[in-house]
Amino acid sequence: MMDGSDAAGIRHPFADAPEEGCVTRIAEGVFWARLPLPMVLDHVNVYILDEGDSWTVFDTGIDTTRARGIWVKLLAGPLRGKQVGRVIASHHHPDHIGLAGWFQAGGAELVTTRTAWLFARMLTLDAQATPPPEMLTFWHRAGMPSEMIETRAKERPFNFCDTVAPLPLGYRALREGDVLHAGGRDWDVRLGQGHAPDQITLWSRDCNLVLGADQLLPGISPVLGVYATEPEADPVADWLESCAQLQEHARSEHLVLPGHKLPFTGLPLRLTQKIENHIGALKRLEAYLDTPRVASECFEMLFKRRVSEASYGLALAETVAHLNYLHARGRARRWLREDGVWIWQA
Repeated sequence: MMDGSDAAGIRHPFADAPEEGCVTRIAEGVFWARLPLPMVLDHVNVYILDEGDSWTVFDTGIDTTRARGIWVKLLAGPLRGKQVGRVIASHHHPDHIGLAGWFQAGGAELVTTRTAWLFARMLTLDAQATPPPEMLTFWHRAGMPSEMIETRAKERPFNFCDTVAPLPLGYRALREGDVLHAGGRDWDVRLGQGHAPDQITLWSRDCNLVLGADQLLPGISPVLGVYATEPEADPVADWLESCAQLQEHARSEHLVLPGHKLPFTGLPLRLTQKIENHIGALKRLEAYLDTPRVASECFEMLFKRRVSEASYGLALAETVAHLNYLHARGRARRWLREDGVWIWQA
C-alpha cells in the first residue's frame, strides 16, 4: 500500500542503491547490498556486518540461481577474504530467509526468532501440488470470482520450498529485549508484528543505526494479510500496536536500514504516517460498507487503484485483514450469503 512518505521530514542520505554485485558502505563495519526479486517489488535489501574474521548477514534474498550467483560475486569481490559466519533472518518471508539454509550449509549459524524459524521450516516442508480445500474455501468466502478459483485450483500455488533453501536443524533464537553483538556494536532486539509475527528490528546502542527489515519501510507499507492458515487473524491491530510501541524508541536522527527502498531518517514521522495510513484506510472502508459488500468489491476503494490479477491474492489478503479489524471492534458485521460468500456491512 502506497502511503506518501516523501513528505517533509523524511530524508534519504543515499540517493542510489548499490549496483548488483556491489556494496555501499553505510557506516564503519556496515555494508548494504541489494538482490533482485521476481515480482512488482523487484528487490530486497540485505546488510553485511563486519565481525573481523567473518561476516554477519542480515537477511539473504530468495533462493534462486541468480541470487546465489550474486552472493558468490559479492564474496569473491567486495566481501572477499572472509566467510559468512552468521545469518540473521528478520522474519520468515522468502525474500528475507530464502538463502539462510544455503549459508548454513556453508557453515554459518542461523539467528532468528523461534516463530520465524518454525514458520519457515514448516512451510518449506509443506509443498502443495494444488491449493488445499481450505484455501479454495477462503478465496470463495472472500469473493474471488469463480472462474479465477477454477483456474487457480488446477495450478501449483506458491510454495515456500520454491524460493527457500532447505533449513537444517539448529538455530539460535532471539527474543524481545535481547542484546545482540554484531559488527562491533551492541544492538537492542525489538520485535514487530503485523506483517510477520515476531519480526526482528535491531537498534544500535552506540550510534544511530536501525536495521528495520519490513517493519520500518519508507514510501510503502508492507502487506498486512489474512490467509487460510489463520482466517480470523487481526494483523492490522498487531501492526498499529507495534508502530505505537516503536515510537517510544524512535528518534529523527536514526538512520533506518529498511528491507526495501532506500535508507532514511525521520523515523518518528514515518511511524506516525504508518499509523495514519491504515487508520485512514479503515475509515474509508467503514464508510464504503454503508452498503453490504464482499471483500473483493473493496479493492479500488481501499488501494485507490485497480488491482491486477497478478496482485489479486495479496490484495484479497490485505482487504480481509482490514475487514477483520473492523469486525473485531464491532464496527462491521458479517454473514454468509446463501452461496457461502461473506457479506460485510458497517
